[in-house]
Amino acid sequence: MSVHMIYFKDGKKTKYLRPVLTREEYLALRNGGEQKMTVAAVRSGDQTRKSRLVQMNYSCLPNDDGSLKGSKRISTTVGMDIDHIKPTDLQVVRERILSKKDELGLLMLELSARAQGYHLVFKRKPELSQEENLRWASKLLKVEFDEGAKDITRVFFTTTESDLYYLDDEIFSLSQSPLLKEKEPENAEHHMNKEASPLQGSADPKTLAAFDLCAEQAGLNPTSMDVWGEHNWHSNLMAVMSVGVGKLMSRQQLQAVIAERLPNYSQTEDCQKLIDYFYEKYDAGKGFMNANLRSINAQVQEKSTHKEPTLFCTPPEMPKKLPKLMQLLVSKTPDIYKAAVAHAVFPPLGTHLCNVRFTYTDNKIHEATLMNCLMAGTGAGKGCIDEPIRRIMADIKRRDKENERRESEWKNECQIKGANKDKPLRPEGLVIQMIDADMTKPALVTRMDEAEGHFVYVKLNELDLFDQLKGQTGRQHFQLMCLAFDPESDYGQTRIGTQSVTARPQCRFNWNACTTIVKGRRYFSKVLTDGPISRINFCTIPKQEIGSEQPIYGVYDAEFDETLKPYIDNLVGARGMIDCPQAYKLAKKLQKECGEFAQLSQSETYWNLSFRANVIAWLKACVLYVANGQKWEKSIEDFIRWSLQYDLWCKMQFFGADIERAENGDDSRIGTRGPQNLLELLPDEFTLDDARRVRLQQGLGNDVNPTKNMIRTWTNRGYVVQYTEYSFQKSDKYKSKHNV
Repeated sequence: MSVHMIYFKDGKKTKYLRPVLTREEYLALRNGGEQKMTVAAVRSGDQTRKSRLVQMNYSCLPNDDGSLKGSKRISTTVGMDIDHIKPTDLQVVRERILSKKDELGLLMLELSARAQGYHLVFKRKPELSQEENLRWASKLLKVEFDEGAKDITRVFFTTTESDLYYLDDEIFSLSQSPLLKEKEPENAEHHMNKEASPLQGSADPKTLAAFDLCAEQAGLNPTSMDVWGEHNWHSNLMAVMSVGVGKLMSRQQLQAVIAERLPNYSQTEDCQKLIDYFYEKYDAGKGFMNANLRSINAQVQEKSTHKEPTLFCTPPEMPKKLPKLMQLLVSKTPDIYKAAVAHAVFPPLGTHLCNVRFTYTDNKIHEATLMNCLMAGTGAGKGCIDEPIRRIMADIKRRDKENERRESEWKNECQIKGANKDKPLRPEGLVIQMIDADMTKPALVTRMDEAEGHFVYVKLNELDLFDQLKGQTGRQHFQLMCLAFDPESDYGQTRIGTQSVTARPQCRFNWNACTTIVKGRRYFSKVLTDGPISRINFCTIPKQEIGSEQPIYGVYDAEFDETLKPYIDNLVGARGMIDCPQAYKLAKKLQKECGEFAQLSQSETYWNLSFRANVIAWLKACVLYVANGQKWEKSIEDFIRWSLQYDLWCKMQFFGADIERAENGDDSRIGTRGPQNLLELLPDEFTLDDARRVRLQQGLGNDVNPTKNMIRTWTNRGYVVQYTEYSFQKSDKYKSKHNV
């Protein structure tokens, strides 16, 4: 086993190992409230609290000397400690490690508890000893490892998920490595020649994962089984088994799981009696495979084959090979800003299209409706997008300037005429696409009305400049964002006054805006589930390490403009319905990929956000196709896939948890009239905890005694049959009466 959590059993000083089998379990250990507070305290200087952090071991071997118990397998991995790195070198070292991840066989990289170094885990080279593995990695990475951390029993003080830079699911694999060379350090020599096969009856990873998911279904935390306590083992195990584990594994498999998860309890007579009881019931045909069990079984099968590594603290990495236009647009940008620029350039590019339409996979017609919001910390360098946007919009600005001159002359003439009936009519062809940041609604409506099929565009240095469009309802600026994305939506106003603007043109409105992460989250906090977030393309700028060198820009010169011009000309010259079969095919492929990831992550929020995010990505592909003279580049697919994943990463990072809370809150439930039959809300076979959860969902509280009284009443009336103190089943009488 590659990952083991360390714990102290029965309050003694001896350390024990417990395997960590899944990504979910691993992250849960890192994300506990106490864990986060302890990490913060350690980094504030309180080193006395370091020992309270969750401890992990990644290089374990079978060990009989009492220093580390519970390991049953030779580890396939090596844990390495790199400490005392200069603050100015932290980012450099991290990037070097990530750049060598394939050659190294990197499985995990985290910032250390004191934020002065890194812990990393890599695949063990079986022909080398523990120390030789460390020296090989040290030479490859050009860093010194902690000589005091070369022992196979070395414990690493774990930090939080936010300090996790890389994690590959292969780290949770249970596959065994060959025996190590005999020149292992002396304290391990006795163990490396022992038989390395797992103990007879030890549980396989799929079975353990199924048991853990059943524990979660029963309302229990599988990561804390070792501290359930002697008095709770029986009742908690009963709750887990009542979910239906007997339909997912054999009696022998369950016994192996309990032996690994609850080693003390597994040896008791009570445990064996409980197992016998449940399997007798299932053997008698009273077990069932309900939707929950089918879901658990599917999740176990999917997780057992999912090996894709994930970068947690930074967004997905931009492909090295970019479409030619994108390569040009980021060519003068420092690396840290390139991702932000690569997203921010699309609204101005799309603004050059006039009456150009594309057909999406659902047969709806779309134009290049693109909006981008850059959310990054104070002083992060959000101005990086300014010059690329200015260069893209230069031709439109020149034309706007001429039309602004014509409009100004007309206004002056109107003032001279006063109330004279000979006042001149407003000139034709006043297409002005770029609007000021201090726009008013009448001005915006006028620009849209006179745009002759073009998009109007604005760049806002601060997102809250949209506030001047709030209107009387205080929400019209959010409605504008929704209308700007949806095909053929009208936007305008009706006024009685002869001097007032009355028009309802089609809403063609592209924009860029910047804000800090705190302000951005606050700005959208009231409309999390109302639509604006899903319609906007988000991007960010990674936080720089303290003391990092200043990013240096390239020079935007005449050669840059000359190279850009053919792409702009292709956009301006395009008209009508344009078919891009490669973009259509890519959209279908990305829809499937998003669906697969949503199933693996079981995130309904991700799934819902992916619908419009996919449309945004597809529109970007169409824009690149047109800009490239309606020629497809192979690099477009990789770039658009990354763009989609990056957009969804930002949305989930900035708003995911808030959206989930909003969608699962009291206001999200559809109201019901009259009292609910709580027994109808329970499965045919249920536990006391199931009944408590249903009561809580219905606002009745989940106290134990009222729940027991409720079930006792059902039992007395013949609605429920009681099997054990905490497990029940709906009676045949009840089922026939209610057609269950």
